[in-house]
Amino acid sequence: MPSFADLVEQVSSAVVNITTTATVAAPTRGGPNFPEGSPFGDLFRDFGFPDGGPFGNPRGPRAEQRSNALGSGFVISAEGLIVTNNHVIDGADEIEVEFYSGKRLPATVIGKDSNTDIAVLKVESDEKLPFVQFGNSDQARVGDWVLALGNPLGQGFSASTGIVSARNRALTGTYDDFIQTDAAINRGNSGGPLFNMQGEVIGVNTAILSPNGGSIGIGFSMASNVVSKVVDQLQEFGETRRGWLGVKIQDLSPDIADLLGLTSTDGAMVTDVPAGPALDAGMKAGDVIVSFDGGSVKDVRELVRRVADAPVGEEVALVVLRDGENVDLKVTLGRRELAEGTANAEVNSATESATDMLGMTVAPLTPEIAAELGVSRDMAGLVVQPVDPDGPAADKGLAAGDVITEAGQQPVTSLAELQDQVQAARDAGRKSILVLVRRAGEPRFLALPIAQDE
Repeated sequence: MPSFADLVEQVSSAVVNITTTATVAAPTRGGPNFPEGSPFGDLFRDFGFPDGGPFGNPRGPRAEQRSNALGSGFVISAEGLIVTNNHVIDGADEIEVEFYSGKRLPATVIGKDSNTDIAVLKVESDEKLPFVQFGNSDQARVGDWVLALGNPLGQGFSASTGIVSARNRALTGTYDDFIQTDAAINRGNSGGPLFNMQGEVIGVNTAILSPNGGSIGIGFSMASNVVSKVVDQLQEFGETRRGWLGVKIQDLSPDIADLLGLTSTDGAMVTDVPAGPALDAGMKAGDVIVSFDGGSVKDVRELVRRVADAPVGEEVALVVLRDGENVDLKVTLGRRELAEGTANAEVNSATESATDMLGMTVAPLTPEIAAELGVSRDMAGLVVQPVDPDGPAADKGLAAGDVITEAGQQPVTSLAELQDQVQAARDAGRKSILVLVRRAGEPRFLALPIAQDE
């Protein structure tokens, strides 16, 4: 088996340890401190003293204390630009970078992005610094050898090797594209590079899956093709500037694709088009985006990333499928704005004119009910009230408080209109009907079964 020694020697001078210092508030104490794990500390905690003793008052005067954290990073330019994880330096008052040679320099933050957990630092050096370059993470194959370098558990410079275990892993973020590896990654490795055998950075070591906090061979590195774009923007603007299409979208399920007469679930279905670039371009709810900027669209995750990577203010070509026909659109992208909100509401108003159908009770949406649900009083549709847990509506995830605004791609504002659309779908021999449902204002299409009652 070949040695990794030459590769380690080639890239190690560009890998750094990062130490941060932050000022945090701590309760002042007037009594004894018990060591962690002391039975006396546990005893006091059992009696309601969260600081391990009756003399630690969390609501009393708080003194400042210094907190240190460790991480890793790597140099990407001879002028001293360094990439690391945002969580390594977030909230730090002071940042110090230690090089493989032992040299230490203070660092400042150029920019950071919490969505991808990436930060760019800058150190001032009298001499040019050794650096490494990004590789193409899309070329990494499952089974390829990789090398992870960093500062695990504060032990100093350390190398570990493994293979690419999987690609395109998504954890919790909108723009996640992680390489999974079995190379040992531990606390302190965060922000360090994952190298291919050519000495190119194909990932930034970010997270591990572990029941005990240590490496069990499941580590995740944010793919370099995501990181490099973020780094370029942080260098230029000090922040990210992502493209914004201005639509709400969902993946196509097989049953929805069948209802639309499609032979594939590729694409992203538009559920809502609020004021924004897409609306200005003529996009409509119910369109299926099948192409963006000249490339086919596989699913929502792919489209979101490609839109985010597209330059703000530039016109891009889209193709949407509408009523069985391809429609070409030109959209000038805005800058993406993230707005998230949740609302839990129960329908307490009287169920006047309510009707049971398809395993749920629905009633016209009144301004009063809309106010209770926290949606616009001008919204028109049918509000879902009790749902039969064994019925088709429950099987598709409908719940009390949902609002049905379309059925069969037609607006429904009355019980009769919904019944007419259901009957028309049955007469056409369909087994399901496409309904547009809003929950806390957020839209989603569902294929609702409409089998005849026995």
